[in-house]
Amino acid sequence: MTIGTQVKQCLSSIKSIEAGLSSLAIRTQDKETKAILEESAGTIGEIKHDMKARIKDLEREEDQYKGF
Repeated sequence: MTIGTQVKQCLSSIKSIEAGLSSLAIRTQDKETKAILEESAGTIGEIKHDMKARIKDLEREEDQYKGF
């Protein structure tokens, strides 16, 4: 498995985690829990953004990763 594939799989996992946290935040009634879940989803969103930037760097730097 290439680094590019591993990074893509990691991004997929991060997207799933973000969606799960957002879903839980919507369904919870407790305001403190909702705030924590929303903050966590926001943090994961930042990580997702950083991962997407890293993927672009990989594709730009290494020809074999383009379009993977």
